[in-house]
Amino acid sequence: MKLALSVIASLIFSSSAFAQKIDSTYAERLGFPKGAKVVIVHVDDVGMSFDSNEGAINAMSKGIATSCSVMMPCPWVPAYVHYLKEHPGTDAGLHLTLTSEWDNYRWPPLSGKPKVPGLVDKEGALWPEAEDVVAHASADEVEIEIRAQIERARQMGFEPTHMDSHMGTLFASPDYLQRYVKLAMEYHIPVMFPAGHATIIAKQSKFADGQLQTMKAIGQQLWNAGLPVLDDIFSQTGWNLPKGTPETDANLQKFKTQKYKEAFGMMQPGITYLIMHCTKPSDIFRHISSTGPERKGDMLAMMDPELKKYVEKEHIILVTWKELSERRKKL
Repeated sequence: MKLALSVIASLIFSSSAFAQKIDSTYAERLGFPKGAKVVIVHVDDVGMSFDSNEGAINAMSKGIATSCSVMMPCPWVPAYVHYLKEHPGTDAGLHLTLTSEWDNYRWPPLSGKPKVPGLVDKEGALWPEAEDVVAHASADEVEIEIRAQIERARQMGFEPTHMDSHMGTLFASPDYLQRYVKLAMEYHIPVMFPAGHATIIAKQSKFADGQLQTMKAIGQQLWNAGLPVLDDIFSQTGWNLPKGTPETDANLQKFKTQKYKEAFGMMQPGITYLIMHCTKPSDIFRHISSTGPERKGDMLAMMDPELKKYVEKEHIILVTWKELSERRKKL
């Protein structure tokens, strides 16, 4: 995400059309109290595996997570969509997927190689890194694949509440980002984009003032199209236990809970998108990724009563994309 967001400044829009000064947070624009910390607690990578589905379900149904996004080219999507139909209040969007990053567990584009050859590597799967996609795939191919993922969701009876970008790939090229914004407005689906004060993401990604102004201009464009907009993103949640600490559930939960308290403490007033990866890893997950303990820690933290108490004590408002969209429609 850090690398991908750093190229936003080179996106060219007619800034005169959109560069209206933002003198309040997007949270205030949507009717939340002035000075309120409003947070979408978001789980990525749903549909990637059975274990990922279980982690997201636990984090949202038994914990404080409020939203998730689904990787439509992945094998465990149908199972999660079946769950959504049984739990229609779940806030679920699309984790637009243009990469397949694991060594032994991979997936191809939904569009198929003949339509999007630039998205396919020598194994017939999506490229493993965002940089590989940028080096080989055109913006037209990216748009074709995004549309395929949206249409598959709708064909399955899954209407996404929002869209974001797996591994930040759609932020890795100005041309890709243009298509992301364009399709958000065409389908009228909100997208992850930090266009308010962007305090945390600007610090993490070392944005210059010019970059921030470009981001705000794009955010104003999305807002003018009737979509809710984020003020900030907190994405660097891949914390691992200190070296030598046993990977017990108790240690994972305590460590991750403290880290999330610190993350909430860093947030400024406005709508912040807090990104994590919750998984309930089985013995099989270690054959997919070595990140099982880290992801299990995220899930356990979300389920920790201590974290819920902290959020309530600090008067942090937890929201869904559905609520933001409903508030935007009323304006």
